[in-house]
Order: sequence, then C-alpha cells, then structure tokens
Amino acid sequence: MRFVDPQFLPHLNLWLWLAFELIGLLHVLHALMHVRTAQGTIAWVISLLTFPYLAIPLYWVVGRSRFTGYVHGRRAGDRRLRKLADSMHKRLRQYEIAIAADDAFARAAMFLGGLPFTRGNALELLIDGEEMFERLFSEMQTAQEYLCVNFFIVKNDKIGIRFQQALIERARAGVKVWFLFDEIGSHKLPHRYLKPLRDAGVECRSFGVNRHWWSRLQVNFRNHRKIVVVDGRTAFLGGLNVGDEYLGRDARFGAWRDTHLQLRGPAVQAVQLVFLEDWFWATDTVPDLRWTTQPEASDQVAAVIPTGPADPADSWQLVVAEAANSSRQRLWITSPYFVPDEGVLTALQAAAIRGVDVRILIPERSDHLLVWLSAFAYYEQSIPYGVKLFRYHRGFLHQKVMLIDTRLAAVGTANLDNRSFRLNFEITAFSPDRGFVDDVERMLAQDFSHAREVRVEEFTGRSFLFRAACRASRLLAPIQ
Repeated sequence: MRFVDPQFLPHLNLWLWLAFELIGLLHVLHALMHVRTAQGTIAWVISLLTFPYLAIPLYWVVGRSRFTGYVHGRRAGDRRLRKLADSMHKRLRQYEIAIAADDAFARAAMFLGGLPFTRGNALELLIDGEEMFERLFSEMQTAQEYLCVNFFIVKNDKIGIRFQQALIERARAGVKVWFLFDEIGSHKLPHRYLKPLRDAGVECRSFGVNRHWWSRLQVNFRNHRKIVVVDGRTAFLGGLNVGDEYLGRDARFGAWRDTHLQLRGPAVQAVQLVFLEDWFWATDTVPDLRWTTQPEASDQVAAVIPTGPADPADSWQLVVAEAANSSRQRLWITSPYFVPDEGVLTALQAAAIRGVDVRILIPERSDHLLVWLSAFAYYEQSIPYGVKLFRYHRGFLHQKVMLIDTRLAAVGTANLDNRSFRLNFEITAFSPDRGFVDDVERMLAQDFSHAREVRVEEFTGRSFLFRAACRASRLLAPIQ
C-alpha cells in the first residue's frame, strides 16, 4: 500500500521548504523588532533565512532577550502589587536620601532599579560559606512570622539537607515559609527533597514553570537571585547558593571564595519587594508580608538594585558601564566570568585610558569551559588599554563585588557576562557608606594578594588551536 505518490514527493519537499522559509521570514521580522543588539539581530536574520529548520527552534529557546509574560503577569496583579509597592515607597520616603546633582552613577542606578537609596540600614559582609551559612541558619532560627527564600541552586547534599531541615523546623513551629528555586539551576533537585518540605507546610515553587506553552521554551532565562528575608527585618543576598561546593567541600574546586551580605533596616523592604514580584510570577499569589521597618543605629545608606530580562533596557549592563564612566580613581570588579559586551568593554577601556585603576579579578580555574575560554579572547582588547586582569589562584572565585573610587561599593548576584547583562534576574546592594566601602576595600585587597596579574602574551603566545577555541567560545557568549 502506498500512502504518498512518489511523483508527489518533490512537490511536498518544495512546499515544506517554502513553509519553513515563510515561518523563518516571520521570525526575522520578530528578531528585527525585539533582539536588543545589532550583532545578535544580524546573526539571527542570516540563520533564520539560511537554515530556518534549525534556526527556528533554536530562536524559540535562546533567541529572545525579554522574558515574555513576566511583565504582563506582574501588571495583571497590579492592583495587589502596586498597592503594596506604593505603601512601601511611602514608608521609605522618611528614610530616603537626596541624591547629589553631580552623582550620576547613584541617580542612574536608582532610576534603573526603581528603588531609592535609604538611610538607617546596617550592612555586614559575610565572607565565604562557613560564615554565611552559620549566620543564615542562626537568623532563620529566630523567625517568628515568615521566611522568604529564593536560591538559584539548591542541592541535595550535606548543606542542602541542613537547609531543608531548617525550613522544616520553622514551618512546624508555625512560621510561614515561601521557598522559590530556579528550575534550571536546581534541575537536579529530586522530588524526595521537596516532599518533606511540602509535608511540613513549606510552599515550594520553581521559577520558570510558566503559565503559557510558549513561555516554557524560555529556558535561556534564569532567576539567578539568592535571597532570604526573615520576618521583614533581616535580609541576605550575594553569591552563595546552597551546595557543598560553596563551603569548599568539592574536590574539583577546593576552597571556594565568595561574598554574601546581611542587611537590616529599610533596605530589607526593597529586597522583600523583589522576592514578592518573583513569587507572584511563579504562583500568581501575593504573600502576606510585614511592610513596617525600624532604622538601625548604624544609619548606613544603601540601595537595592534588581535587574533582569523583564526590564525595558539592559539594566545591569548600563549599571556597569555607568560605574566605569563615572569612576575617577579606581574601579575594582570581581566576577567568576569576564565576558563583557562591547558597551561595557568600551567603558572599561575609556576609564583605564583616563588613568583610573581598573582591575578585574577572575578565577584561575574553570567551572564552565566556554566562559573560561571566552575570557582569554578579551585580553587583547583590555590589557593594552590599561585594564588590569588578575587570576585568583587560592581556590575558585565566585563573588560578585564592585568598588567605585572611595565612594561606593556593591555586593550582589550579577556577573560580568552577557547572561547577567540580559538573561538573568539579578539583585545587587549598593552603599556609599565609608565604613562599608573601607570593609570592601580591605577584603578585595586581600583577594588581590592571592592573585596574579595576567599578561596579554598568555593569549597571543598560545597555540593557534587554543586561540581559535577562545574566539569561537566568545561567539557563543549570548547563550553561555
């Protein structure tokens, strides 16, 4: 029995080819209107027209730079979220500080993040995993009303089990616990880990279980934030996820260098609002949280800046570029990855040419091969211009910290790569408090003492195959 006449097969192939070309053309129009960079637009246009049967599914997965649905979902809940946000802003006005007219960076950061600089805060650096987790578990134990928890990665290992038990204990004590994790970052988290949490009353949700079938293909977007809020009075954020390697227990990485931050005071309300918006996207519910605050005696100034692919612009890219543009004496940045886009790279070059002490601290060893190779491809465009690159060799460096002159320091979750610029939901705390800035300076000076300065010959003097691999990896920066 013949289901298709062989004479019709050439016509069928022609019609299939024409259909793919037409669909590819429609995607080209979408790319022209929505892809944020000219280079990305050109690459997608050529691919969609030349190999539509391959490029179309790839475009759905990694081609878009806006998180479809997050903004619309947030707006759908505006009646609830806006009321809470407006109420929070009204309360924060009594702690809000005026930004000096000549402080371009602070004004830009506040504009992009949408949250004010406030006084009355207390900030404390938590250096490495042992210090951070002991403090975190101690504070969680004091929770009487609720815990808001959001991590990119949670693992079912020793520290993960301790974390699980801490949440269960608080839930059984009558504390409301909302636990949010990224479904890509925590894709190995088994059901047997979550079931005891749910049985104890912990509300567990993954960020990325989206409401529409097309949103399920947006796997290139990640919630990279690491947030814990205790009763609306204490917040934690920074580079540490929940896993044994973050405590230096993984033989592959050895010692793990990271930085987290504990906050008290009005800035906690800003962290809480960021969690609330993420939770609303994942669950379409609004938790009942405490929105009153008390100023701390230390009276430190701070602002919390959330960024992500739902923003109208590439907010974190603009923050880093403005940090470079506004720096006058010093710009020190630590990140596990150095894959800047053209805008950030140009700003770093210009700052170094002006005489700014521009230092980028990255790890010696690799946790992701492609981004490790990509960093080498930027040596020729940074070191000859005066940008100093350092490789940290005392374990694996994972912290995300920035120091601008003697006037501003930042700790957060955002890296110096395209994923943080355009694809990840991130959160960073900034402070101009001189005591805090001095603490960050001392910490980074110690880190630089365990690093070596890189020479451009470490790239140019390598083999042709190595240099080709680095340049090829750089081409894949948008999806690394």
